[in-house]
Amino acid sequence: MGRAGFDIVRTNNNRGGVDDFIPFEATMRAARAADLSVGDYIDEVMNGTPGATQFTIDELRDLGVFTAHLDTVLEIGPGSGRYLEKTLKECSPGRYEIYETAAPWSNYLVDTFGVVARPTAGSSLASTPDGSVDLVQAHKVFNTVTFLFASRYFFEMARVTRPGGRIVFDVMTETCLDPATVRTWATQGGAGHGSYPAAMPRQTCVDLFATLDCSLEASFLAPMGVASTEVLVFGKKA
Repeated sequence: MGRAGFDIVRTNNNRGGVDDFIPFEATMRAARAADLSVGDYIDEVMNGTPGATQFTIDELRDLGVFTAHLDTVLEIGPGSGRYLEKTLKECSPGRYEIYETAAPWSNYLVDTFGVVARPTAGSSLASTPDGSVDLVQAHKVFNTVTFLFASRYFFEMARVTRPGGRIVFDVMTETCLDPATVRTWATQGGAGHGSYPAAMPRQTCVDLFATLDCSLEASFLAPMGVASTEVLVFGKKA
């Protein structure tokens, strides 16, 4: 099946059919054929948003996310590792944990970058102790899953972040959903599928994390698909 360009993955019904959103074997072959890195191939060819990953990393750098001492970084759903790779160019954590449900990508990231893959069923960060992580991040994850799926992870992200640490993730908020953009998503063929793109109220995120001793420090819009997603940066009270 792999030689034919298909990956066999276990699907959980609550994810809206996006488990195999970026197939491993086919993507690796196509990136090699295009003479592009995996991350650049996904940005430029698959998503049609050249430089999108680097844009987000540059914004986070300017906000000082990578300047603090980062002993442990945790990433939810790193997939191809395009944000992971660029994060490691910005900082040198002693430990980089990942929670990735797609085994081929997870194995690739462990072999390529030496990260620590935590066992996951795609519902929690159960293998990571409370208050043990300096930076928790998730990119292009919570706008592909259902509201409750994302919300359950929010509690976990706050739990594992140490006091003084940061939480970074993007969601499709109302800031990203003016009437013209909604029309584009709704009418452009192939723009979305299953649970993607999933909307999340911005104030819901801010209010929820406030109850978890996390305050919003900054936010910015980043390219996603035919429109944008909002990246939120929270700091946990020291």
